[in-house]
Amino acid sequence: ETMGLMEDGDFLMGGPYNDAHGLMLYFPKKSPIENFPVNNARDRRFIAMPAYLGGRFHVCGEKWYGSNLANREKGLPRSILTTVLNDPDTGAPLAIMSANALSAARTGAIPAVGAKYFARNQAETVSAIGIGVIGRACLEALMDVLKSIREIRLCDIDEAAAKRYAEELREKYKESVKVAASVEEAVRGSDVVNVATSGSVSPRIEDEWLKEGALLTLPASADISETLMMDSRIVVDNWEMYEAYAEELRNAKGGFGKNLSGICGFMMDLVWDGKIRKEDITGLGDVAAGKAEGRHDDKEKVIFIMDGMPIEDLAWGYTIYRNALEQGIGKRLNLWGDLT
Repeated sequence: ETMGLMEDGDFLMGGPYNDAHGLMLYFPKKSPIENFPVNNARDRRFIAMPAYLGGRFHVCGEKWYGSNLANREKGLPRSILTTVLNDPDTGAPLAIMSANALSAARTGAIPAVGAKYFARNQAETVSAIGIGVIGRACLEALMDVLKSIREIRLCDIDEAAAKRYAEELREKYKESVKVAASVEEAVRGSDVVNVATSGSVSPRIEDEWLKEGALLTLPASADISETLMMDSRIVVDNWEMYEAYAEELRNAKGGFGKNLSGICGFMMDLVWDGKIRKEDITGLGDVAAGKAEGRHDDKEKVIFIMDGMPIEDLAWGYTIYRNALEQGIGKRLNLWGDLT
C-alpha cells in the first residue's frame, strides 16, 4: 500500500526533490574540542528522517535514528530509535513512540514485498544471513509470503545464537531448519537469500553460489561482483532516492562507493560508469502499482537493493497509533498545560 502511494506521488520526504532518505550528522574521527563526540569507526551516527504519507494515513512525522556500536558495551541496542507522528495541517504531535520494534517490522516487510513479486514460483529454500533483530524480522516476513518453503537456512557469526533461533523456528514453522557453517553453505541452492548483517559487515557472495532463478534481498550490504550485478535484474525500493544521494555526493572524492555505505554506492558507481543502465533498474513501487512486471521467468537472478524510507515508518507508526487509540493503550500527554 505504501509503495503504491509512493508511485502515485502521494508522499513527501526531505530534501529539495522530496526523495531524501534523511539528514545525517557525520561525526568526525577526531576533534580538538574536549568531550566532542567522535566516530572512531564505531558506527556513531544520527539521522533525522522526516516524511509525509497520504492516502488513508494522511500523516506527517519523523523517525529519529541514533546508532553507536559501542552501545552494546553498555547493554543497549546498537540503534535506538524514536518516531514522532504529527497532524499535517496543524503540526501538532499525535504520538511519540519508541521505534525499535516498529523499524524492525517495516525493514523486514520490504524484502517480503520484493519476494511477493520476484521470488521464483514454488520457492522451497530461504536463507537468512544475519539473524539479529532485523534479520529475524526479514525472515519471518518472508515466511509469511513464501508459502512453499520447505527448508530454512541460518548463517550468523554467533553460531550459538543461530542454533537457539533454529529451535524457535522449528517450533513455529515445523519446517527443516539448518544452521549453515558458512555463507557459501547458506547461499548455494537457495531460492531466496536475505542479508541483514549489521555495521560494516558485508558477507562475500561468489557468482557461482547464487543459483539460477535466485532472489537476493539486501536490506544490508553484500560483497558481490560487478559481473553478478550486470548479469542480474536489479530492483530498488525507490530509484529517485538514490538519485537524490547522487546529487548530494556528485563531487565527492572516490565515487559513490567510497562515500555511501554498502551496496547502494556500488550500484550507483556502476550506473554512473555506464555498466548498468538506469532504465534497466526496476522500481518496486512501479511493480506494486502494476506499471512494471515482476519476475520475468524462473531463470533470471534478481538482486533487490533497499535503503529504507521514512514513509514506511509512518505507515507502521500510524497503524500502531490507531490501534493504541482503539485499545486505550499509551499515556496521554498535555504538552501545553491548562489551555482553558
